[in-house]
Amino acid sequence: MVTDHGIRCSMRSIAVSKFKSTCLAVLAEVARTGQPVVVTRFGKPLAEIVPPPAARTSRGWLGAMRGTGRIRGDVVSPVVPASDWDALRR
Repeated sequence: MVTDHGIRCSMRSIAVSKFKSTCLAVLAEVARTGQPVVVTRFGKPLAEIVPPPAARTSRGWLGAMRGTGRIRGDVVSPVVPASDWDALRR
């Protein structure tokens, strides 16, 4: 018996020799059911296979700042007149 947040539940255990031969199937079962599995060696716990935490739903970095900026003024025309540019004086 294992206590998880005050709730008692039985956790499936599997011998390490059986786990070696059915590793992928055990991992698929843990992912599907969400129930952890204890791997034992000579009846003593060796490892615990637990499902991964729930995926975080984040927007990602592409488009993360979308809608946060403001355009003020004219963004197409130059800031200073063309007559002030050093490159055009030659």
